[in-house]
Amino acid sequence: MSLPWLVADVGGTNARFGLVTEPGGPPGAVAVLAGADHGGLPQAVAAYLADHAGGVRPAAACIAIAGPVAGDRYHLTNAGWTGSVHDLGIPNAWLLNDFEALAASLPHLAGEDLVSLGGPEPSHGVKAVLGPGTGLGVGGLVPAGNDWVPVPGEGGHVTMPVLDERDREIVRALRAEGLEHVVAEHLLSGPGLSRLHRALALMRGVDAPRLPAADVVARMDDSLCAETVEVFCGMLGTFAGNVALTLGARGGVYLGGGVLPRIMDRVVASDFRRRFEASPTLNDYLSGIATALIVAPQPALTGAAAWLSRHLSTMEYA
Repeated sequence: MSLPWLVADVGGTNARFGLVTEPGGPPGAVAVLAGADHGGLPQAVAAYLADHAGGVRPAAACIAIAGPVAGDRYHLTNAGWTGSVHDLGIPNAWLLNDFEALAASLPHLAGEDLVSLGGPEPSHGVKAVLGPGTGLGVGGLVPAGNDWVPVPGEGGHVTMPVLDERDREIVRALRAEGLEHVVAEHLLSGPGLSRLHRALALMRGVDAPRLPAADVVARMDDSLCAETVEVFCGMLGTFAGNVALTLGARGGVYLGGGVLPRIMDRVVASDFRRRFEASPTLNDYLSGIATALIVAPQPALTGAAAWLSRHLSTMEYA
């Protein structure tokens, strides 16, 4: 297959693009485009190729989408973009779920790409990856001989797990605000930080303004904002433990997404790991699972590039 190849990681807020110029090579010419500036995925792809890639015409593409993928069709869960990958005008183009692409990146991450959040070193078993951004993504990675198979999922839309009375009060406060069915993404995401801050203000009887996520994490000298981030990290630990148990992810649980790297020190010092292990029956099982935060830049592009290289080589020899 001739080069270059286009790779993309399309979320509810931003679309990230890169070009692969050699099989197995890392994406280059990386650019981040705001989704709101473009009418849809074809327009964003055209803008990237014209403005950041010298007007090249890719021979192949792998597009990671923050939402369910069905064949050639996509729909962004937290944005209005919908359509077919064939609309891009690229001869050989495929879709992945964004956390499927992030899972595919895991074998290519090491050293400074990761920050330990507790537990042993990662092993060669099933791995899970999850993370808050505009939404809450979940994926898995399964060993298959000498290779790996990424597994997409929509685990961010499960009912929000609660561990203690404070968790239950938070869910009750959100229901009183009109959010009848509280799913994990409602709290464990960028918008979720804002909802969590609002819920804690209601619980504490504090007349606090509604703050966007960026303001919450920027105001750590404010006691309510600091509590919001601490509760957020603890709840994420419970959710991550549930994902680990569901997938049997004894090879490690990895946290990605756009929110956590911005509050890395808070995550490391938080209640995340204690709540990750807090199972009444399988705490020993969970204590043997590594947890790590992905801090590599644009890892989903790395995963999309790795998936595309492998897929095209398989086609070549099929």
